Amino acid sequence: MALPVQEQAKYWGIATVVLFVALWQLGNVVLPFVLGGAIAYFMDPVADRLEAMGLSRAAATALITIVAILIFVVMILAVVPTLIAQATSLVQIAPELVRDLQAFISERFPQLLNPESAAYQALASIGDQIQAHGGAFLQSALTSAAGLVNVLVLIVVVPVVAFYLLLDWDNMIARVDQLLPRDHAPVIRRLAKEIDRVLAGFVRGMGTVCLILGTYYAVALMLVGLQFGLVVGAIAGLITFIPYVGALVGGALAVGLGLFQFWGDWVSLGLVGGIFITGQMLEGNYLTPKLVGSSVGLHPVWLLFALSLFGSLFGFVGMLVAVPVAAAIGVLVRYASSQYVESRLYKGLESTTEDDS
Repeated sequence: MALPVQEQAKYWGIATVVLFVALWQLGNVVLPFVLGGAIAYFMDPVADRLEAMGLSRAAATALITIVAILIFVVMILAVVPTLIAQATSLVQIAPELVRDLQAFISERFPQLLNPESAAYQALASIGDQIQAHGGAFLQSALTSAAGLVNVLVLIVVVPVVAFYLLLDWDNMIARVDQLLPRDHAPVIRRLAKEIDRVLAGFVRGMGTVCLILGTYYAVALMLVGLQFGLVVGAIAGLITFIPYVGALVGGALAVGLGLFQFWGDWVSLGLVGGIFITGQMLEGNYLTPKLVGSSVGLHPVWLLFALSLFGSLFGFVGMLVAVPVAAAIGVLVRYASSQYVESRLYKGLESTTEDDS
């Protein structure tokens, strides 16, 4: 005999609370396993296709691992040193940029900013603070990043976890399916497939969009001759999954740096602005519709709320799980809405009477 709905809701509610408490308490301890699970989830379709081509699961997993290691090594050797060098130079040159901005405003708008004004003194203090604390800030950021994702975890634990999860992914899914409550197994399977469709469509699609746009911004800005173009392109690409934010933030950074470097060269400044306008048009009119589609159902406001909420509650790990949880909640809300529309609570006694007649 099946448990009453109230009892089932109580047990599942307790399980959900325990999961969130464990996530909150363990925090960075589960980070390598979350990252490894995410990598295995994203690579599972590739492994399935390789299996369909005749490879065994072990051979497919080994091939994916070898290719990933080669890509990682190429990135480390070719891109990462330049990216780190430009980021370090940008932090070091920030005080000089602030002083140039101060001189620019003083020279061209003296009536708005004179040495006696509070605004002038505030701008000067910003430069002093950046000069005094810029290095310490960079060191603190690097230390915090190392605390969250240390080199040993990145190099050893995450790839090992991803390898074994990818190797056993199909077996794990089959085992989870066996443990589903028999009364609700069909509905859970249907909802899980919908969540997988939404999550895969958004994350894999937007990941590809971010990679394409980040590469485009970085290469185009470096071809124009903008200093720190690689850093600006990487930043814009990383946050492109939030609609318009990537182009706005990257464009503001690029134009701000371009004003100092290309002042008077309006053609170069126009090219910098045109790069981001073109990128935004490319994203909105072609990349996102083709690679993500309109049926994913993750509204930008809902995504921002999920990232903010889970990031504030669980830190970096929370931001990693925010998108899957947002996708799952979105699917569950749509399912609950459809059930509500079909229920007597929505239709009322009048529709019930009509059905009986």
